[in-house]
Amino acid sequence: MSYLGRKWPAPVARPMIPFYAAGLIVMYGVNSFAGALAQSDEYKNDPRNPASKSSDAH
Repeated sequence: MSYLGRKWPAPVARPMIPFYAAGLIVMYGVNSFAGALAQSDEYKNDPRNPASKSSDAH
């Protein structure tokens, strides 16, 4: 007896390839946007910014 039920010969990875690709594209875009915001004048001196130039130790 299998806990996962009966195995069906259904493809899983191949039909999902467009969704994986779209996810990677969206993740790249969000990362690029976050990097651009971190370098902008508005957030450049924010102490929560990991790319901040100040190296104050807590």
